[in-house]
Amino acid sequence: MTLKESLSARALAAPQSGIVELVNYARGRQGLIPLWAGEGDLPSPDFINRATKDALDAGETFYTWQRGLPELRQALSRYYQRHFGVERPFEHFFATSSGMHAINLCVQAVASPGDEIVYLTPSWPNIVAAVGISGANPVPVEVDYVNGGWSLDVTKIEKAITPRTRALFINTPSNPTGWTATQDDLQAILALARKHGLWIIADEIYALYYYHGARAPSFMDIQAPEDRILYANSFSKNWSMTGWRVGWIVAPPEIGQVLENLIQYSSSGLTPFMQRGAIAALEQGDEFVRSNIERARTSRDILCDALIATNRVQTRKPDGALYAFLKIDGIDDPRAAAFDIVDKTLVGLAPGTAFGPGGGAFLRACFLRDPKQITEAAGRLAEYIAKL
Repeated sequence: MTLKESLSARALAAPQSGIVELVNYARGRQGLIPLWAGEGDLPSPDFINRATKDALDAGETFYTWQRGLPELRQALSRYYQRHFGVERPFEHFFATSSGMHAINLCVQAVASPGDEIVYLTPSWPNIVAAVGISGANPVPVEVDYVNGGWSLDVTKIEKAITPRTRALFINTPSNPTGWTATQDDLQAILALARKHGLWIIADEIYALYYYHGARAPSFMDIQAPEDRILYANSFSKNWSMTGWRVGWIVAPPEIGQVLENLIQYSSSGLTPFMQRGAIAALEQGDEFVRSNIERARTSRDILCDALIATNRVQTRKPDGALYAFLKIDGIDDPRAAAFDIVDKTLVGLAPGTAFGPGGGAFLRACFLRDPKQITEAAGRLAEYIAKL
């Protein structure tokens, strides 16, 4: 038996990321425009960095509250009051070591090995992998693709529910498609969860990246106190903090000790000096977030308009999130095409094969970048497409 063969079956079953595969292949090339990952090109703003440095200088390097600094949890409460118009006392909030950590904890909290979690696809691949590594079974429900746009048939979710289903994982606005649930969609999903006694794990990380209003519809708008909803979120996108690995969960206080225990045995708490930076992001960062969203809107329009004008790309401007999900005439193997495109154009796209059922015919481009850079990327891609 080899060393690898002696590892656990769950570890061996963890799939290689189809996004990271391409990133590792072409990272660092001269002239590269990397649209493959879900991050912008701006570094974290100075007011966040300063708060973190000040905390380091003050010696905030010790073990800390497992649930997060009370000041951070209170700042999260105020954030939801400002942007969602809801009153959630600080006891509802839990700091995590990244949004991915938040998702893992939510999955661990509600599902046991052999249970099922229904999710919408195409989807960010880490969601499916997190469920699988936990020992639960991810059950896909495809969002419908019609004429370049996406829509949800909620009856498909109900058909996927079995006696082993424990939760519905709902990401809206969606990575990678940009599909955004309407309030009617959310009401129908919540009704299903109530009917079958299920948890909802709500990934609303892109809620503010919504191009038809101040924010996307949220389960926060319709939730009753007794509803079983966990919200997994991250500081990564709003405040250009992808490398920080700082996230949070919104959850009923009744399960607070369970979440604290899971945090203790996975990360033992988020570093205190980074929490000070997160507090600064929440308290001082609303204008920065607004500017990031407008930057994304401008670049979305540039990229989509240029590619639609080729008459070879099927897509629409997404309602939310940071991604154009592109179906390009003449490309039958998006994974192979992604490698070819980066070799020939130095534009990095993520292959749709990384996003599960329903995604295999597409390529994903993240447009949260300088509009000038997006203009250049769109020109390179249009030239490539013209030669297919």
